Amino acid sequence: MDESLLRGLTPGVLAVLVRRGADFAAAEDAVQDALVEAVRVWPADPPRDPKGWLVTVAWRKFLDRARADTARTRREDLLDREPAPGPVPAVDDTLQLYFLCAHPSLTPSSAVALTLRAVGGLTTRQIARAYLVPEATMAQRISRAKRTLAGVRLDQLGDVATVLRVLYLVFNEGYSGDVDLAAEAVRLTRSLADQAAHPEVAGLLALMLLHHARRATRTAPDGSLVPLAEQDRGRWDTGMIAEGVAILQAALARDRLGEFQAQAAIAALHADAPTAGETDWVQIVEWYDELVNLTGSPVVRLNRAVAVGEADGPRAGLAALAELDDSLPRHTAVAAYLHERDGDLATAARLYAEAARKAPSLAERDHLTRRAARLNTRP
Repeated sequence: MDESLLRGLTPGVLAVLVRRGADFAAAEDAVQDALVEAVRVWPADPPRDPKGWLVTVAWRKFLDRARADTARTRREDLLDREPAPGPVPAVDDTLQLYFLCAHPSLTPSSAVALTLRAVGGLTTRQIARAYLVPEATMAQRISRAKRTLAGVRLDQLGDVATVLRVLYLVFNEGYSGDVDLAAEAVRLTRSLADQAAHPEVAGLLALMLLHHARRATRTAPDGSLVPLAEQDRGRWDTGMIAEGVAILQAALARDRLGEFQAQAAIAALHADAPTAGETDWVQIVEWYDELVNLTGSPVVRLNRAVAVGEADGPRAGLAALAELDDSLPRHTAVAAYLHERDGDLATAARLYAEAARKAPSLAERDHLTRRAARLNTRP
């Protein structure tokens, strides 16, 4: 059973049902029923036209539910729409599904879950395991999202920025459970890039590839975090880096700069440096300046302070940091790093310990605690 084939066909089948007039929630349920039937039937009797088979079975599943839930006149209208058996027209509505799943009426968490289910073809159980929540909790989240979209037509869409933000959220979850969400986000974004000639879609794909290329070196065998400067660059995926850089260059050539392109440019500069000491920090600061102009984000300004500290010295970095609200996430960790670079080890150790108490994850807390301990044990 080719699970990747089923997942690849899922959004197109769902789009066919919605285009024929099925309510999104009912269509999605029917497609899931058809996928279950495919898993049961295909190993012994594989269809010549997998998508056509799924469309036929899903439509019949939908009609079965419609017969039970709607008036006779509505049933007759739906039955009249049933097409004759044969190849499914080559119309790909996957792009519309991306936008529908990122509809403004949905919360970010609901949009992510619905995208993974409707466009990614993942089961509720797989999504729940990836997010480390009970399956019933994830089922309720998906059900609420589908109810929110009840009656929303395929032409009432979100915008590309929302779609990209949802995919970026998926990517940032990384890996947990039996689904590699980072790889899944790359797959979905690559699919979106094939359909939407938008420079920011390309920018996000490039950013994902450039970050994903370093994945194997981000943690030590014991699970502890490895900072970028200490990663084994010989283990970075050079093929993935080359692809990411090529996609980014093509996007930048269109002269429609967006935040994901700027972030990808920073990632490309890190990937281009043979060693941490050869990183072009001056150019990275320039790209952070572009990002600040594009987003005004305090988090971007925080990351810029680190880059300024590398390009112009730790005191310049601390001066840039002093302009920011110290309640920002990871502000204390950045201050600790810059004080360490400046030679103020006692202050750095105290701040590392304080940052560890605020850390959002166990791995980050342990990393910061070890840095504090290392400085405290120095003579």
